[in-house]
Amino acid sequence: MAEIPDRTDPPDLTATDPSERQRARLAALATRQPPRGQRAGRWMRLFHVYVSMGSMLVVAFFALTGLTLNHPDWSLGSTTTTTAHGTLPAGSVTGRTVDYLKISEYARDAFGITGHVKDYGVSGDTGTIDYAGPGSSASVMFSLGTSTVTATVTQNDLLAVLNDIHKGRDTNRSWSWVIDVSAVVLLVVTLTGIGIQLFQRKRRTSALVTAGVLAVVTLVLMYVATR
Repeated sequence: MAEIPDRTDPPDLTATDPSERQRARLAALATRQPPRGQRAGRWMRLFHVYVSMGSMLVVAFFALTGLTLNHPDWSLGSTTTTTAHGTLPAGSVTGRTVDYLKISEYARDAFGITGHVKDYGVSGDTGTIDYAGPGSSASVMFSLGTSTVTATVTQNDLLAVLNDIHKGRDTNRSWSWVIDVSAVVLLVVTLTGIGIQLFQRKRRTSALVTAGVLAVVTLVLMYVATR
């Protein structure tokens, strides 16, 4: 029985039995470490696949809403505007001192207003609180003298909501983090995709030429778009 060579020993090709020579050759190949470039390419492909699958939903969302942003005339639903009236809660206005937080909480409960406060203030005998959210806006106007309050809420169609979410307009800080992380993930997917092609000897040249040509075309189109 031929001795199985270790990692550094060459296979024993002096054995007379062909099956023994084959086993020795296979044992040597099994213990041989792949070249560093192959290991890097393997890890890059693995990373590329799992990052791509993990970010599939967010990539699809930004791709679709990028398309709808380029066609602002598209719509999905209709824009609605509603107006409601009420009376300020007791103690929210004392002379010209206004408890905006109390009025805002009342408006959210009574009129279903969402979004964050964008602006507020008093002009003459009229106070206002303005709200903004993705695809929506609201304005609360109240009288310092009569304590009457009027709320006007505008809700845009679904595509307007999705487009605002894409741009991060009037969203909270958590969604801002999602946009930043998504941008980094897309960049990583792009770079690993390029790296994978660099390790493909048969397709490396054609892939780089194609990428270079398309990059030049994109830069030209960007330049033309600014003229």
